[in-house]
Amino acid sequence: MVNLVLNENMKIYRRVRTWILVGLMAAIVLYINIIEWHSDGKKAQGEGWRAELLQENQQWSEILKQPNLDEEARTFYQQQIAVNDYHLEQNIRSTDGTMWDGVNVSANLIIVITIFTIIIVGDSVAGEFSSGTIKLLLIRPASRVKILVSKYISFLLFGMLLLLTLFVISVAVNGVLHGFGYMDLPLISMTAEGQIVERNMVLNLWKTYMLNGVSTVMYVTLAFMISSAFRSSPMAIGFSIGALFAGNIVLEALQRFDWSKYLLFANTDLTQYLTGHPFQEGMTLSFSIGVLAVYFFVFNLISWLFFTRRDVAA
Repeated sequence: MVNLVLNENMKIYRRVRTWILVGLMAAIVLYINIIEWHSDGKKAQGEGWRAELLQENQQWSEILKQPNLDEEARTFYQQQIAVNDYHLEQNIRSTDGTMWDGVNVSANLIIVITIFTIIIVGDSVAGEFSSGTIKLLLIRPASRVKILVSKYISFLLFGMLLLLTLFVISVAVNGVLHGFGYMDLPLISMTAEGQIVERNMVLNLWKTYMLNGVSTVMYVTLAFMISSAFRSSPMAIGFSIGALFAGNIVLEALQRFDWSKYLLFANTDLTQYLTGHPFQEGMTLSFSIGVLAVYFFVFNLISWLFFTRRDVAA
């Protein structure tokens, strides 16, 4: 199995396209963080963060005076004002103007990792069949199951490499731009119960990375299933990326239905439990993990059935 995984990794990293995607991701991280630093990186120097928070509170207080403001927006601004007040009362600096501001922004770029991994996965099994190289694999003594699992593991390792690259580049770039000060700065947030809490910045960041990584695993598994079942790279890549972006639109349209909480899209974003705002009231982290486990099993079962039982044309 180890040799099969190494062989699949060799196939991935020998391709010029793979390194183009890695380089492109690094360039995106650099661009986003430099733009962020250039636009507001020089704000909140010294005690300037206090004046900035006071100004934000004043702006949001004016917005709250609008009579036609919907309840969700009203709650959001009230919470932001409460968090800012906590910063001011406890003399805890905000993340603006520190390296953590850029690092937390970069965490949202995990969707780029998902897209790039889908592109690599989408051409995995389908590409083997279209080029005829699948025959070279099947004549080996290894079973089809081992071949399939080795491919899947290699793609997960590729996604982990991109995740690590994102984190390292983000910390390095923001450390250079903003300085490596305020390393012990806590993250101030409000729970769903309305309680303001202090969280460890690094621990919360890695929780965000790991929870978003679950979403990457699910969409990669979906692309792998389509590639195995239909042997079509464009279908695997197009459908999976389409599902990734269309998911939020579908959820917004179906949120009023109780059964929508069982949809894949409603459970892939596990960071909703970090912020305390689940897709539907009553949803829990264990519930979403259970739903994702079912989808994960079904996707891999379909991949196994099609890959192990379909004949290869001579």
